[in-house]
Amino acid sequence: MPRSEVPVGGVIHDIGYRGYDGPRLGRGYVLRSLYAQGLRSTFGLGRTAWTKVLPILLLVATLLPAVIIVAVEVYAKQKAQLLSYNRYAMFLIPVIGIFVAAQAPQLISRDLRFRTVTLYFSRPLTREDYVLAKFGALASALFLLLSAPILVLSVGGVLAKFPLWQQTRNFLTAEVGALVFALILAGVSAVLAAATTRRGIGVAVIITVLSVSYTAVVSIQGIAQYYDNKTLGGYLGLLSPFTLADGVQIALVNAPTSTPEPPPGTVGEAVFIVVAFLLVAGCYGLLLRRYQKLNAS
Repeated sequence: MPRSEVPVGGVIHDIGYRGYDGPRLGRGYVLRSLYAQGLRSTFGLGRTAWTKVLPILLLVATLLPAVIIVAVEVYAKQKAQLLSYNRYAMFLIPVIGIFVAAQAPQLISRDLRFRTVTLYFSRPLTREDYVLAKFGALASALFLLLSAPILVLSVGGVLAKFPLWQQTRNFLTAEVGALVFALILAGVSAVLAAATTRRGIGVAVIITVLSVSYTAVVSIQGIAQYYDNKTLGGYLGLLSPFTLADGVQIALVNAPTSTPEPPPGTVGEAVFIVVAFLLVAGCYGLLLRRYQKLNAS
Protein backbone atom coordinates (compact mmCIF):
# COMPACT_ATOMS: atom_id res chain seq x y z
CA MET A 1 0.00 0.00 0.00
CA PRO A 2 1.44 3.40 -0.91
CA ARG A 3 2.36 5.61 2.04
CA SER A 4 -0.24 8.21 1.05
CA GLU A 5 -2.98 5.59 1.29
CA VAL A 6 -2.22 4.47 4.88
CA PRO A 7 -5.47 5.12 6.83
CA VAL A 8 -5.46 7.66 9.62
CA GLY A 9 -5.16 5.94 13.01
CA GLY A 10 -3.28 2.98 11.60
CA VAL A 11 0.19 4.47 11.79
CA ILE A 12 2.67 3.22 14.39
CA HIS A 13 5.05 5.95 15.49
CA ASP A 14 8.50 5.24 16.83
CA ILE A 15 8.79 7.66 19.76
CA GLY A 16 12.09 6.38 21.01
CA TYR A 17 11.20 4.07 23.93
CA ARG A 18 13.65 1.26 24.46
CA GLY A 19 12.64 -2.20 25.49
CA TYR A 20 14.01 -3.81 28.67
CA ASP A 21 16.66 -6.36 27.83
CA GLY A 22 18.16 -6.80 31.30
CA PRO A 23 17.82 -9.82 33.63
CA ARG A 24 14.33 -10.75 34.81
CA LEU A 25 14.81 -11.58 38.48
CA GLY A 26 11.41 -13.13 39.11
CA ARG A 27 9.53 -14.19 42.25
CA GLY A 28 12.55 -15.19 44.28
CA TYR A 29 14.09 -11.75 44.07
CA VAL A 30 10.78 -10.05 44.90
CA LEU A 31 10.30 -12.37 47.88
CA ARG A 32 13.80 -11.68 49.23
CA SER A 33 13.40 -7.96 48.71
CA LEU A 34 10.04 -7.87 50.50
CA TYR A 35 11.48 -9.89 53.40
CA ALA A 36 14.54 -7.66 53.70
CA GLN A 37 12.43 -4.51 53.52
CA GLY A 38 10.09 -5.84 56.21
CA LEU A 39 12.95 -6.83 58.51
CA ARG A 40 14.60 -3.44 58.12
CA SER A 41 11.37 -1.57 58.75
CA THR A 42 10.76 -3.34 62.07
CA PHE A 43 13.88 -1.61 63.38
CA GLY A 44 13.07 1.69 61.67
CA LEU A 45 15.78 1.34 59.01
CA GLY A 46 14.92 3.13 55.80
CA ARG A 47 12.15 5.08 57.54
CA THR A 48 11.96 8.44 59.28
CA ALA A 49 14.06 9.21 62.35
CA TRP A 50 10.99 9.19 64.59
CA THR A 51 10.17 5.56 63.72
CA LYS A 52 13.64 4.49 64.86
CA VAL A 53 13.17 5.77 68.42
CA LEU A 54 11.00 2.98 69.82
CA PRO A 55 12.95 0.03 68.32
CA ILE A 56 16.23 1.51 69.54
CA LEU A 57 14.86 2.11 73.03
CA LEU A 58 13.50 -1.43 73.21
CA LEU A 59 16.77 -2.89 71.95
CA VAL A 60 18.63 -0.94 74.63
CA ALA A 61 16.11 -2.19 77.21
CA THR A 62 16.86 -5.79 76.23
CA LEU A 63 20.63 -5.31 76.31
CA LEU A 64 21.01 -3.20 79.45
CA PRO A 65 20.11 -5.93 81.99
CA ALA A 66 22.44 -8.34 80.19
CA VAL A 67 25.30 -5.83 80.37
CA ILE A 68 24.67 -5.30 84.10
CA ILE A 69 24.61 -9.04 84.73
CA VAL A 70 27.88 -9.48 82.82
CA ALA A 71 29.52 -6.65 84.77
CA VAL A 72 28.54 -8.24 88.08
CA GLU A 73 29.72 -11.69 86.97
CA VAL A 74 33.10 -10.39 85.79
CA TYR A 75 33.99 -7.87 88.48
CA ALA A 76 32.48 -9.78 91.40
CA LYS A 77 34.15 -12.96 90.11
CA GLN A 78 31.01 -15.05 90.31
CA LYS A 79 31.44 -18.81 90.17
CA ALA A 80 28.13 -19.41 88.38
CA GLN A 81 25.70 -17.59 86.12
CA LEU A 82 23.35 -15.14 87.81
CA LEU A 83 20.56 -15.85 85.31
CA SER A 84 19.98 -18.78 83.00
CA TYR A 85 20.09 -17.73 79.35
CA ASN A 86 16.82 -19.57 78.65
CA ARG A 87 15.01 -17.53 81.29
CA TYR A 88 16.00 -14.20 79.81
CA ALA A 89 13.09 -14.11 77.35
CA MET A 90 10.58 -14.48 80.18
CA PHE A 91 12.48 -11.79 82.06
CA LEU A 92 11.86 -9.46 79.09
CA ILE A 93 8.13 -10.10 78.65
CA PRO A 94 7.08 -6.41 78.86
CA VAL A 95 9.73 -5.33 76.33
CA ILE A 96 8.95 -8.16 73.92
CA GLY A 97 5.23 -7.49 74.19
CA ILE A 98 5.64 -3.80 73.36
CA PHE A 99 7.97 -4.55 70.44
CA VAL A 100 5.73 -7.11 68.78
CA ALA A 101 2.59 -5.04 69.43
CA ALA A 102 4.18 -1.99 67.82
CA GLN A 103 5.83 -3.67 64.84
CA ALA A 104 3.33 -6.33 63.76
CA PRO A 105 0.59 -3.82 62.80
CA GLN A 106 3.14 -1.56 61.14
CA LEU A 107 4.37 -4.48 59.08
CA ILE A 108 0.97 -5.92 58.17
CA SER A 109 -1.95 -3.54 58.80
CA ARG A 110 -0.65 -0.62 56.73
CA ASP A 111 -0.68 -2.58 53.47
CA LEU A 112 -4.27 -3.59 54.16
CA ARG A 113 -5.41 -0.13 55.17
CA PHE A 114 -3.95 1.70 52.19
CA ARG A 115 -4.68 -1.20 49.79
CA THR A 116 -1.10 -1.37 48.62
CA VAL A 117 -1.14 -5.13 49.03
CA THR A 118 -2.96 -5.50 45.69
CA LEU A 119 -0.04 -3.76 44.00
CA TYR A 120 2.27 -6.47 45.31
CA PHE A 121 0.02 -9.13 43.82
CA SER A 122 0.08 -7.40 40.44
CA ARG A 123 3.74 -8.43 40.25
CA PRO A 124 5.10 -11.98 39.99
CA LEU A 125 4.39 -12.46 43.70
CA THR A 126 1.76 -14.82 45.09
CA ARG A 127 -0.08 -14.42 48.38
CA GLU A 128 1.97 -17.34 49.70
CA ASP A 129 5.14 -15.39 48.94
CA TYR A 130 3.75 -12.26 50.58
CA VAL A 131 2.71 -14.05 53.77
CA LEU A 132 6.02 -15.91 53.96
CA ALA A 133 7.98 -12.65 53.60
CA LYS A 134 5.93 -10.77 56.21
CA PHE A 135 5.80 -13.63 58.69
CA GLY A 136 9.50 -14.34 58.20
CA ALA A 137 10.44 -10.69 58.69
CA LEU A 138 8.48 -10.41 61.96
CA ALA A 139 9.80 -13.71 63.33
CA SER A 140 13.37 -12.78 62.34
CA ALA A 141 13.08 -9.39 64.05
CA LEU A 142 11.91 -11.04 67.26
CA PHE A 143 14.66 -13.63 67.04
CA LEU A 144 17.31 -10.92 66.65
CA LEU A 145 15.84 -8.96 69.55
CA LEU A 146 16.05 -12.03 71.79
CA SER A 147 19.41 -13.24 70.49
CA ALA A 148 21.28 -9.98 71.07
CA PRO A 149 21.22 -10.13 74.91
CA ILE A 150 21.88 -13.87 74.85
CA LEU A 151 25.04 -13.19 72.88
CA VAL A 152 26.06 -10.52 75.41
CA LEU A 153 25.50 -12.95 78.28
CA SER A 154 27.50 -15.64 76.49
CA VAL A 155 30.45 -13.31 75.87
CA GLY A 156 30.24 -12.22 79.51
CA GLY A 157 30.35 -15.83 80.61
CA VAL A 158 33.57 -16.32 78.67
CA LEU A 159 35.05 -13.17 80.23
CA ALA A 160 34.01 -14.44 83.65
CA LYS A 161 35.94 -17.63 82.84
CA PHE A 162 33.00 -19.98 83.13
CA PRO A 163 33.60 -23.37 81.45
CA LEU A 164 33.65 -22.87 77.69
CA TRP A 165 31.72 -26.04 76.89
CA GLN A 166 29.01 -25.00 79.33
CA GLN A 167 28.76 -21.53 77.77
CA THR A 168 28.50 -23.02 74.29
CA ARG A 169 25.75 -25.39 75.35
CA ASN A 170 23.84 -22.67 77.18
CA PHE A 171 24.11 -20.34 74.20
CA LEU A 172 22.83 -22.92 71.72
CA THR A 173 19.91 -24.03 73.91
CA ALA A 174 18.98 -20.40 74.53
CA GLU A 175 18.99 -19.78 70.77
CA VAL A 176 16.58 -22.67 70.32
CA GLY A 177 14.33 -21.10 72.94
CA ALA A 178 14.57 -17.71 71.23
CA LEU A 179 13.49 -19.28 67.96
CA VAL A 180 10.48 -20.90 69.65
CA PHE A 181 9.44 -17.60 71.23
CA ALA A 182 9.89 -15.76 67.91
CA LEU A 183 7.75 -18.20 65.90
CA ILE A 184 4.90 -18.36 68.43
CA LEU A 185 4.74 -14.63 69.11
CA ALA A 186 5.08 -13.74 65.43
CA GLY A 187 2.25 -16.08 64.50
CA VAL A 188 -0.18 -14.82 67.12
CA SER A 189 0.61 -11.13 66.65
CA ALA A 190 0.54 -11.32 62.84
CA VAL A 191 -2.94 -12.85 62.84
CA LEU A 192 -4.23 -10.24 65.28
CA ALA A 193 -2.65 -7.44 63.23
CA ALA A 194 -4.14 -8.76 59.99
CA ALA A 195 -7.63 -8.84 61.53
CA THR A 196 -7.91 -5.04 61.40
CA THR A 197 -6.73 -2.27 59.09
CA ARG A 198 -6.35 0.16 61.99
CA ARG A 199 -2.83 0.15 63.40
CA GLY A 200 -3.88 1.58 66.77
CA ILE A 201 -6.52 -1.10 67.25
CA GLY A 202 -4.00 -3.78 66.28
CA VAL A 203 -1.50 -2.50 68.86
CA ALA A 204 -4.15 -2.47 71.59
CA VAL A 205 -5.46 -5.94 70.76
CA ILE A 206 -2.00 -7.54 70.69
CA ILE A 207 -0.94 -5.99 74.00
CA THR A 208 -4.24 -7.00 75.60
CA VAL A 209 -4.11 -10.60 74.40
CA LEU A 210 -0.47 -11.11 75.39
CA SER A 211 -0.61 -9.38 78.77
CA VAL A 212 -4.04 -10.61 79.91
CA SER A 213 -3.40 -14.21 78.88
CA TYR A 214 -0.01 -14.31 80.62
CA THR A 215 -1.25 -12.63 83.80
CA ALA A 216 -4.30 -14.88 84.00
CA VAL A 217 -2.34 -18.08 83.39
CA VAL A 218 0.40 -17.30 85.91
CA SER A 219 -2.16 -16.24 88.54
CA ILE A 220 -4.24 -19.39 88.16
CA GLN A 221 -1.09 -21.51 88.10
CA GLY A 222 -0.16 -19.99 91.45
CA ILE A 223 -3.57 -20.92 92.84
CA ALA A 224 -3.27 -24.46 91.47
CA GLN A 225 0.17 -24.75 93.02
CA TYR A 226 -1.23 -23.63 96.37
CA TYR A 227 -3.79 -26.44 96.21
CA ASP A 228 -1.07 -28.87 95.06
CA ASN A 229 -2.70 -29.48 91.67
CA LYS A 230 0.46 -29.48 89.60
CA THR A 231 -1.06 -31.24 86.59
CA LEU A 232 -3.75 -28.62 86.11
CA GLY A 233 -1.27 -25.82 86.72
CA GLY A 234 1.12 -27.27 84.16
CA TYR A 235 -1.46 -27.61 81.39
CA LEU A 236 -2.71 -24.08 81.99
CA GLY A 237 0.55 -22.94 80.42
CA LEU A 238 -0.95 -23.87 77.04
CA LEU A 239 -3.27 -20.85 77.24
CA SER A 240 -0.67 -18.07 76.92
CA PRO A 241 1.87 -17.59 74.10
CA PHE A 242 4.64 -16.78 76.60
CA THR A 243 4.06 -19.74 78.90
CA LEU A 244 3.51 -22.02 75.90
CA ALA A 245 6.89 -21.01 74.44
CA ASP A 246 8.55 -21.45 77.83
CA GLY A 247 7.04 -24.92 78.14
CA VAL A 248 8.28 -25.89 74.68
CA GLN A 249 11.87 -24.87 75.44
CA ILE A 250 11.64 -26.84 78.69
CA ALA A 251 10.57 -29.86 76.65
CA LEU A 252 13.16 -29.41 73.89
CA VAL A 253 16.32 -28.37 75.74
CA ASN A 254 15.48 -29.05 79.39
CA ALA A 255 15.50 -25.33 80.21
CA PRO A 256 14.72 -24.21 83.76
CA THR A 257 11.12 -23.17 84.25
CA SER A 258 10.16 -19.51 84.56
CA THR A 259 6.52 -20.13 85.51
CA PRO A 260 4.91 -21.53 88.67
CA GLU A 261 4.37 -24.90 86.99
CA PRO A 262 6.26 -26.50 84.06
CA PRO A 263 4.64 -28.98 81.62
CA PRO A 264 3.53 -32.04 83.61
CA GLY A 265 5.85 -34.92 82.76
CA THR A 266 6.87 -36.38 79.43
CA VAL A 267 3.30 -36.48 78.12
CA GLY A 268 2.77 -32.85 79.05
CA GLU A 269 5.98 -31.84 77.29
CA ALA A 270 4.85 -33.67 74.13
CA VAL A 271 1.49 -31.89 74.31
CA PHE A 272 3.21 -28.51 74.55
CA ILE A 273 5.32 -29.23 71.47
CA VAL A 274 2.31 -30.40 69.44
CA VAL A 275 0.15 -27.45 70.49
CA ALA A 276 2.94 -24.99 69.65
CA PHE A 277 3.38 -26.54 66.21
CA LEU A 278 -0.36 -26.48 65.53
CA LEU A 279 -0.59 -22.89 66.76
CA VAL A 280 2.16 -21.62 64.46
CA ALA A 281 0.84 -23.63 61.51
CA GLY A 282 -2.72 -22.48 62.23
CA CYS A 283 -1.70 -18.82 62.42
CA TYR A 284 0.18 -19.15 59.15
CA GLY A 285 -2.87 -20.76 57.56
CA LEU A 286 -5.13 -17.98 58.81
CA LEU A 287 -2.81 -15.39 57.28
CA LEU A 288 -2.97 -17.19 53.94
CA ARG A 289 -6.74 -17.26 54.14
CA ARG A 290 -6.83 -13.56 55.03
CA TYR A 291 -5.06 -12.64 51.82
CA GLN A 292 -6.83 -15.12 49.55
CA LYS A 293 -9.54 -12.74 48.40
CA LEU A 294 -7.07 -9.89 48.05
CA ASN A 295 -4.95 -12.04 45.79
CA ALA A 296 -7.90 -12.74 43.55
CA SER A 297 -8.95 -9.10 43.26
